[in-house]
Amino acid sequence: MDKLLRITAARAGAAAPARTLAAPLGLLALLLAWAPLSSAQAAAEAALDADTLQRIQALGEQAGAGLASGGMRVEIEPGRLDPRLRLAPCERIEPYLPPGTRVWGRSRIGLRCVQGASAWNVSLPVTVKVFAPAWVVATPLPAGSVLVESNLQQVEVDWAAAATPPVADLDRLVGRQLSRPLTAGAPVRVADLRQRQWFGAGDTVQIVARGQGFSVSGEGQAMGPGLEGQPVRVRIDNGRVLSGQPVGTNRVEVQL
Repeated sequence: MDKLLRITAARAGAAAPARTLAAPLGLLALLLAWAPLSSAQAAAEAALDADTLQRIQALGEQAGAGLASGGMRVEIEPGRLDPRLRLAPCERIEPYLPPGTRVWGRSRIGLRCVQGASAWNVSLPVTVKVFAPAWVVATPLPAGSVLVESNLQQVEVDWAAAATPPVADLDRLVGRQLSRPLTAGAPVRVADLRQRQWFGAGDTVQIVARGQGFSVSGEGQAMGPGLEGQPVRVRIDNGRVLSGQPVGTNRVEVQL
């Protein structure tokens, strides 16, 4: 079975994944039941049963939870085993997710022979694509361009295609400068934007310290520049030094 299998799971809002997966996975199981398992690759793909695919799909959605608004669609593409592998025949292959596996973008699924003349354990590459609406540039833009609403449009993109997700909030994009050029249709990610400096070293900043079920606020002095996405140290009135995240103009948030 040389063709690449593509398994798609879609949901709108918080629809239950089990219902949306039933039809495509049932069809997949039927096809695999009749597929001639004449190679290790075919056997590996057949081992990705409905239960395993549902687990991958659920983990892909979990990884994207809170990042995308609106509908989310997950696609799972099995990759290819190393062609140099020579695996002993196996009557039953058990798929599993290795501990700590991040089912997002390029990942791997474990496959082990649990019923055969010789036990073996291999990894099958998989690509998990998570499609959801995001903002892309409508035309090619050079580095240094200031983003305006007219040169942005919202389309469905693969959020898992890069290490950092696209920016879903239009208000976080308008007025920002690009740190590198983007081609038409490219989603705008945090890494594509120039860092903002919210305050300078020595400036007085408003500190909001948050703990479990409470928050307190006060003032302090920044001990370094407040760069977006980078921690900064601030000194409060009693001389104590805290570390927090710059979150706005002369504002620092500290987690207790």
